[in-house]
Amino acid sequence: MTEGLNRILALLVGDPQADRAVPPTGFTARLTVFAAAAMAFLAVFAIALSLATGRLADRWSAELARTATLRISAPVDQAAAQVRAALTVLEQTPGVASARQLTDDEERALLEPWFGPDLPLDTLPIPQLIEIVETADGYDATGLRARLQAEVPGAVLDDHTRWRDPLVTAANRLRSLGWVALILIGGTTAAMITLAAQSALAANAQVIRVMRLVGARDTYIARAFVRRFTLRAALGALIGTALGVLAVTALPDGGDAGGFLTGLGFQGLGWLLPLLIPPLAGVTAFLATRAAALRTLREQA
Repeated sequence: MTEGLNRILALLVGDPQADRAVPPTGFTARLTVFAAAAMAFLAVFAIALSLATGRLADRWSAELARTATLRISAPVDQAAAQVRAALTVLEQTPGVASARQLTDDEERALLEPWFGPDLPLDTLPIPQLIEIVETADGYDATGLRARLQAEVPGAVLDDHTRWRDPLVTAANRLRSLGWVALILIGGTTAAMITLAAQSALAANAQVIRVMRLVGARDTYIARAFVRRFTLRAALGALIGTALGVLAVTALPDGGDAGGFLTGLGFQGLGWLLPLLIPPLAGVTAFLATRAAALRTLREQA
């Protein structure tokens, strides 16, 4: 534990003599900070995307899995009788918690987005709708369909599975793509920092040669590059994370009833996840710079 803290302290403090091999400013310094900031900014949105799609999939799965709709299409003189018969069947079906017929106002509200507010329900052959809420144990959909077909010929049971499952699957895949994007962001960050470190090493080849002549080892020289690029990457990631969080916070909040885009944000403990980005960027930069520095120094020997 103490040894690890000493290494971290040495990384932060550095060695002035070894630091002379690494330019404090210049193209590589700006490139490292910019690349880390840009990747951190994108990482914030990738995390927000994964969390939002996860919440969306869970909400769709939970809210739609326990509901179903019974649609009754029958002549006007038989509609009321078939509705009563269907309600009787549903009341006798194990696993059905409740069943109720939608009112004309509720049906009009369902159709209003497509046909406008002045839809004449009385003059159109609109089927009667019954909302079904099942218990935690659920009901036998196959058996219920068979009984309804025998007793209520105009009834069609829709348990939402046909369109619920593809939506949940799509949301889960979007969540997975968000985490894949995070992996790609990490790989891109490592590649950019590796290129910047190699460029800095090549530009300071003469300084490195002189340091070797006075007895400096490759690990000693590499430590200076690792320190500088790790701190630059962590600083850039901190800036990018802050900007990303501010951008996500500025998005409109649709609340619990909001859609996908209005729900693209962090909730609860999810706000802690962006805080992991700067440390992870620092670790990525440490590993990438160390590997690049030692490899390049061996090639220059």
